[in-house]
Amino acid sequence: MKDTSLEFYEGLADTYHLIFKDWYEAVQWQGDFFNRFIRSLYAEEHVGPIHLLDASCGIGTQALGLAQRDFTVTATDLSPKSIERAKKEADKLGVHVHFGVADFRSLEQDIPGQFDVVLSADNAIPHLLSDEDLRVACRNLYAKLRSNGLLVLSIRDYDEILQNRQRATLPRVMDEGKRIVFQVWDWAEAGNHYITNQFIMQEINGSWKTEVNSTSYRALLRTELSAILEEARFTDIRWHMPSESGFYQPILTARK
Repeated sequence: MKDTSLEFYEGLADTYHLIFKDWYEAVQWQGDFFNRFIRSLYAEEHVGPIHLLDASCGIGTQALGLAQRDFTVTATDLSPKSIERAKKEADKLGVHVHFGVADFRSLEQDIPGQFDVVLSADNAIPHLLSDEDLRVACRNLYAKLRSNGLLVLSIRDYDEILQNRQRATLPRVMDEGKRIVFQVWDWAEAGNHYITNQFIMQEINGSWKTEVNSTSYRALLRTELSAILEEARFTDIRWHMPSESGFYQPILTARK
């Protein structure tokens, strides 16, 4: 499958917030969650502000909330349009974030410095479709961490999804029936790859408008990701399942 993630996020930059019932509320919820989660694993041994790199920030769903909670945040994404949107949202919320355009696979050369925490949430890592791309990305994530730094990744529960090859998500109906959001998944005939078709339907002035953006993913098993992180010299690799963490996706943590 072709790497379509840049086109996907460029196309969604203006309407990404519509995937959420209330995106600003989601920013606060995710800020609260990751603030508690990261500090429970890191803060006891750390003095001073926590310097965090959000390596797949999109329009700022995690980065903005963490910047409001005394993190020093650098936020990058491969989509220039998403970064421009995130900058505008940061201005609206009155928070300071250092933004940049970067790919997982070129963080070491594109982003200066090292960080206490590197974060990538909301299933961004599975956009890397091959083992080699994953290896390159994991080496770059490792390079951006300080000694004993914390890596935090969240991905879909593909171990569960691959049992029946889910074909779609349930439609979510919002705005009193005037907005409907769902995904349709087209699986490749061979291998654990699929295309997500993201539908956003809105009734505007009595007429329905449908926006569809599509991208490729790899259904990445937990053992596969853990093994590649071990190759990149990460240690203390742990999986935190939703029943334990309260987050809606499995979360992986690892140490440099």
